[in-house]
Amino acid sequence: MDNNKYHYSVEGVNYDVVIEEIEGNIARVNVNGKSFSVLMKEPVREMHRQKVAHIEPPKPAAASKPEPVEPVKKETVAAGSGNKVYAPLPGTITEIKVNVGDTIKAGDTVVVLEAMKMQNNIEADYSGKITSILVKQGDTVLEGSTLLTIE
Repeated sequence: MDNNKYHYSVEGVNYDVVIEEIEGNIARVNVNGKSFSVLMKEPVREMHRQKVAHIEPPKPAAASKPEPVEPVKKETVAAGSGNKVYAPLPGTITEIKVNVGDTIKAGDTVVVLEAMKMQNNIEADYSGKITSILVKQGDTVLEGSTLLTIE
């Protein structure tokens, strides 16, 4: 397997990611066949390859009843009730044009998302009141991430 090729699954969405080039704090990546320039918070100084040490396999333990596993929560911030507005592509939040409690109409721009050095206006599909905002300016989001909710 290529060292710069990765397979991810985020909230049930599969991503094939190839890191094509890194220059300073800009990475050129290919996600599911689409190329993106990604601004990293810190520049990568050097890519290190780790040597794999030989590790003895664990010895089988006595059979025991497995502990219950807590379900994984999809959102770390509680979403308000109502219809969710999702990120249509991965990028960085550059502006939030609404506040919780604001009344908006369908088609109003609620968030500006920068992707591939382009500003993308994210518009509401619904009219109503903003019940929660789950991102802040400067956040990096993935395609399908919940940005806010409208009731």
